[in-house]
Amino acid sequence: MAEIQIEFDVPAQMRDGTVLRADVYRPGGTGPWPVLMVRLPYGKQSPLMAAMLDPLAAARRGFLVVIQDTRGRFASEGPWEPWTYEESDGYDTVRWAAALPGSNGSVGMCGGSYFGNTQWMAALSKPPELKAIAPMVTWSDPDDGLWTRGGAIELGITAPWSLMMGADMLMRRHSSDLNGLVSGITGLVQDLDGLAGGGYGELPSGRFPAFARHEIPELGYERSRREPEWAASCRVAGRHDEVDLPTFQVGGWYDIFAQGTLDNFTAMRGAGRSATLVMGPWAHTNQRNVVGDVNFGFAANSDFMGMRGRLIDMQLDWFQGTIGENGEAPEPDTGKVLLFVMGVNQWREETEWPLSRAVDTDFHLRTDGRLTLEPPSTAESAEEFTYDPMDPVPTTGGALLIAEEFRPGPLDQSAVEARDDVLVFTTEPLAEDLEVTGRVRAVLFAATDGVSTDWVARLCDVDENSVSRNVADGIVRVRAAPPGEAAEHVVDLWSTSIVFRAGHRIRVQITSSNFPRWDRNLNTGEPEETAATGRVAHQQVFHDPARPSRIVLPVVPPA
Repeated sequence: MAEIQIEFDVPAQMRDGTVLRADVYRPGGTGPWPVLMVRLPYGKQSPLMAAMLDPLAAARRGFLVVIQDTRGRFASEGPWEPWTYEESDGYDTVRWAAALPGSNGSVGMCGGSYFGNTQWMAALSKPPELKAIAPMVTWSDPDDGLWTRGGAIELGITAPWSLMMGADMLMRRHSSDLNGLVSGITGLVQDLDGLAGGGYGELPSGRFPAFARHEIPELGYERSRREPEWAASCRVAGRHDEVDLPTFQVGGWYDIFAQGTLDNFTAMRGAGRSATLVMGPWAHTNQRNVVGDVNFGFAANSDFMGMRGRLIDMQLDWFQGTIGENGEAPEPDTGKVLLFVMGVNQWREETEWPLSRAVDTDFHLRTDGRLTLEPPSTAESAEEFTYDPMDPVPTTGGALLIAEEFRPGPLDQSAVEARDDVLVFTTEPLAEDLEVTGRVRAVLFAATDGVSTDWVARLCDVDENSVSRNVADGIVRVRAAPPGEAAEHVVDLWSTSIVFRAGHRIRVQITSSNFPRWDRNLNTGEPEETAATGRVAHQQVFHDPARPSRIVLPVVPPA
């Protein structure tokens, strides 16, 4: 395997004549070898690609590795339209790669985020040579983490991603016009650099001005609203039963697509397919052991995996068992679940997700900022605060992929919790460890004097030094709300796995914004595509016997 051969920019013609190009890594010898393929829009030698797959290491393990620029990106021809062509191009590329000299005719795909979705799209197109996929940190429903969350726009990722992806497009557009290129790139970089300093605040958020200034495609929120049918071009949700392949799925508790990874896994297992799941304490682009303010221990590092070895080697071992020379798809009941349990900072092997032994347990919002297992038995006064969209609660940690000034992961919440527009409810110190593993939701009985508003809930772990750090959060956008009338709202905080240690306290924050992670609700009821003027909203959260606001935690009983 020492003499790896590399061919650069190998052409593959798609069904409409467009030529896409790939780098091909061949092991030494004559083969035949199984094909391991990546299709991505970020450049074939980009650090993002290398973080997901080391092509030399894979070739040394006996894989013919194909790394392709997607349509309209870098060395590949055609127009750049996010998502549009990935299903058909995925099909054509798999068939082309399977016929390359040295291929054994079996193809597997790997990679994460956008190029996790290119795997799902290729799998949905059903090329006969595709035998296995290993999508990492990618979504299931684009309206649950990619374009929107709970009805609010994922502005945090939409703005920087679209601007960054515009650079290659501008270079193509101005390839023979140096002055135009300099001017275009300069303006793009200025907008990208200026996001955290005020650029995120441009309105309307649903038709973001920077995209129009540079005439670049955006992540897809705006187009999906104009063309609802087009939104299916990257939606996996609802189609899992069409994918008759084994999957190896990897996600992180602080990844922007954490729930999508879990949803993809449960849907594939529900469809009777073999599926493996690994969930670390990681953020989207950070699979190391330090995430945010917390060191989860070296066992959490993806290069160690609690003495299991490198995550990439675990994946390559799996591929050798599915597309190798004697590879056979594993039986549906051979899938594994490997969870990192935060708090105790340990990997734990399971056979299912969600855990059937977890018990949904209500922790009730109470007067004087208390959070108790006991529901209110008598009338308690509603909590009130004022939400000003021109002074929103700043994003501080969480499952983020936004401008680099905003760090993802668990961060100190003291500045957030000191604000007048953030309600805080806290338990007494725990007498013993309490494990929460599964999907978290908040049930709020709340009212606003606006016709539309947002409700944000955040679960936090308060340590023995009274430092509060975020664990999970979520948002729900309320439209056409009867002003001043209390209604029940459910906020999906997605899933987590954490042990709240004895002596720690559980805390819940309730507010109406988390900006710029999610766009601000201007409280006017106008569509996000046109709204440009905000109003202050007066908010109420109720907790009495008839309106028991609470957070529901999936508590795992001690073994």
